[in-house]
Amino acid sequence: MSRVNTYLNFPGRAEEAFNFYATLFGSTVEGLTRFADAPDLPPLSDEERQMVLHVELPIFGGHVLMATDMLASMGHELRVGNNTTISLEVDSQTEADRLYDALSEGGAEGSGMQQMFFGYWGSCLDRYGVRWMINYRA
Repeated sequence: MSRVNTYLNFPGRAEEAFNFYATLFGSTVEGLTRFADAPDLPPLSDEERQMVLHVELPIFGGHVLMATDMLASMGHELRVGNNTTISLEVDSQTEADRLYDALSEGGAEGSGMQQMFFGYWGSCLDRYGVRWMINYRA
């Protein structure tokens, strides 16, 4: 089933923020994955390995907040414009490609769609300055 989520980037405080939001919304943090859990990453410091790669928090009406910590050692730079992303979870790789192609046309900072350990994924900044993430989990 397709769904739309809000994806947030943090400078090392994703876990703290999501614990606060869980209390605020009376919800439970789900799917907490640390960088240490991911295969094939470049060498990271012990501190970075404990940072959040991905986390989810259901809030209102089926909407889910998602987040990651950005790592300077991996070239991530948190700035206004990349701290919030609209995340689309789609039902097919074909739909993922269609949406990515349309949203990235005339835009910037695209990753291309690629197979990752968690699914078929890509992100881009569209021509209007809105950041999108597209994911298909087979």
